[in-house]
Amino acid sequence: MSTPICPNLRPLEWERFDHFICLQFLFMHLACLLVIWTGVSTVAFFTCLVLYVTRMFAITAGFHRLFAHRTYMTGRIFQFVIAFVGTASYQKGPLWWSAHHRRHHLLADTEEDLHSPLTRTLWRSHFGWFLSRDSQGTDWKLISNLMKYRDLRFLDRYYSLPPALLAGSAFLFGSLLQRYAPGLGTSGWQMLIWGFFISTVALYHGTFTVNSLAHIFGKRRFATDDNSRNNFFVALITLGEGWHNNHHYYPSSERQGFYWWELDIAHYTLWALSWLGIVWDLRTPPPDLSRLRISSPRESLDPNVS
Repeated sequence: MSTPICPNLRPLEWERFDHFICLQFLFMHLACLLVIWTGVSTVAFFTCLVLYVTRMFAITAGFHRLFAHRTYMTGRIFQFVIAFVGTASYQKGPLWWSAHHRRHHLLADTEEDLHSPLTRTLWRSHFGWFLSRDSQGTDWKLISNLMKYRDLRFLDRYYSLPPALLAGSAFLFGSLLQRYAPGLGTSGWQMLIWGFFISTVALYHGTFTVNSLAHIFGKRRFATDDNSRNNFFVALITLGEGWHNNHHYYPSSERQGFYWWELDIAHYTLWALSWLGIVWDLRTPPPDLSRLRISSPRESLDPNVS
């Protein structure tokens, strides 16, 4: 299972960056430094944590397992809610995200994979690819099954709207607490920094570890055509996405932790939602998965079905 490596790849020169995306990315990080001025309170910290977990679930269970792989079914209302919350993570829209991820599965760890740490540098596989002009387009052919949803097309086109609404809501929430519950020691600015900027930047790097760390560090249970790894730390901070070798071997499964000891919080949550009738038809790996012969994930992945 050799992984092709290109030793003469063109470096990511400054002119190949999308300068507008770079400025946005830099601004998000620099804004976090304002915590020196706003300080921290218990309510601001827990708001940050709740918004991190909520939006990480939307990325993991929504953008990835629902839109990119269709590993379970749900109604239009929950589909819109999870798409809206995922878009509030400021990682672009659900269509762009899904198309890019499907492309990754087709080209994983080859020269054409935009964020392979084997053919690029570690920093580029982590976030440099996101700033490159090469990654800004959307291959609509890969997501033809999603194009029928007008709400997803709207969120994808106006992907900056949900993050802006979240930022405004965080500031308003903090301002109201400052006025009506001053004992909590928070403010609009403090809640904006912790609830939006810090939690969003943490989301960036939590999500990006799947592309970088989970293709270098960890164990390989299955012999796949890429260098995907199972990594507990990545699974912990992404609610289950760190079982990446499992996922690349059988991407049609909603559950990525194939065994009880493989922590998969997104799966546990979706399983609970299935009991409430909010989601259904959760696709699971076959019992004899280790004996299943999958010739190549690139051949077995139908981007419009799985």
